[in-house]
Amino acid sequence: MPAYDPLALSEQLFSGELSIDERHPVTLAVQTQLAELQPGTAFVESLANVACFDTGSSLVLVDCGGVGHMHQVHQVIRDWTASPLHTVVYTHGHVDHVFGINVFANEEDISATTVIAHEAVPARFDRYVLTNGYNAHINRRQFRLPQPWWPSDYHYPGVTYDDEMTAEVDGLRFEIRHDRGETDDHSWVWVPDRKVLCTGDLFIWAACNCGNPQKVQRYPADWAEALRKMAALGAELLLPGHGLPIAGEERVEQALLDTAEFLASIHDQTVALMNDGRTVNEIVHSVTVPDHLLDKPYLQPVYDEPEFIVRNTWRLYGGWYSGDPAELKPSPAGELAGELARLAGGADVLAGRAVALAAAGELRLAGHLAQLAVQAEPDSPEAHRARAEVYRRRTEAERSTMASGIFNAAAEDSEQYLS
Repeated sequence: MPAYDPLALSEQLFSGELSIDERHPVTLAVQTQLAELQPGTAFVESLANVACFDTGSSLVLVDCGGVGHMHQVHQVIRDWTASPLHTVVYTHGHVDHVFGINVFANEEDISATTVIAHEAVPARFDRYVLTNGYNAHINRRQFRLPQPWWPSDYHYPGVTYDDEMTAEVDGLRFEIRHDRGETDDHSWVWVPDRKVLCTGDLFIWAACNCGNPQKVQRYPADWAEALRKMAALGAELLLPGHGLPIAGEERVEQALLDTAEFLASIHDQTVALMNDGRTVNEIVHSVTVPDHLLDKPYLQPVYDEPEFIVRNTWRLYGGWYSGDPAELKPSPAGELAGELARLAGGADVLAGRAVALAAAGELRLAGHLAQLAVQAEPDSPEAHRARAEVYRRRTEAERSTMASGIFNAAAEDSEQYLS
């Protein structure tokens, strides 16, 4: 088996020799592996990546591994170095980035270890405890987990900051900066002496996770500005929150600026259409990604999608009202569906038409009719059979984790009525 070489794999993605679908940056099936990319600097690829800095007598980690991969992360790091863990920086409070600290705490004496994060991270952990059940259900859908589950025990940071701070370990300086982006508590880390940039989830080798339909607010304009700040640093090595590292100053700068342009374009088009009085439905079907960005390997919609970013931008500035007055104070969904079914000649007519539309490739319209059929007759096997078929087709047609996860869950829900 060839040695793990993440920089070579990264180059294959840039050249087109390897597609991002073959090297999905956010997958539970990832193999946890470590590579030393420069003396004393290692990269751990896992569900969420870890950047490791060994000073010779101390170890500093930027992120530390997630719930499902934390033991593997700990093992590959300890196979690389025995230096005591001095500092951990959480780039943000998502559970795929912060749980590895628990393994270090269980297996080593880390009483002197400093954990640094933005001041909003503790509030995130508090919210996760408050909404534990909700997060369990949405992550089951998003990642196609067999059952709902969400952790409830978090290792809170011992040191927090508001805008920026500098940490120095054995003479090696870590400049930690806050910018809103995927989260309100996000940090990125610049190690100037080694020309290494740790972006966290501000860069993930995919269309930015800036529109996740099941989760809290994202910040596209702030995110784009953060990327521009990072691009100006002259970094020679980019270690992302997900996906492969990028080497070379020009490569790093281009990837960051392209991603900033991607976000800014979607944001600016959406705001312009909002200012023009358009509804969210009209805007979703009007905003486009600039043509020259469509084929970039690090901007493919394999996790999130541009149209979801549009909706998130609307939510940021426009609230929850969609612009459709019928949706302001709607009837119960079942009542509307029942009335439409009566007009159509029955729920079975809606179901049959949904299947026909899906077979013809009209998947969006088919989804509406299949949903109406089930809402009109919630106990109808025929309606659920049609809905399951439509959403199986929709699942197969999607590239993004977000859309395919939700559509798959809808198909599974209806298939329970057929067993």
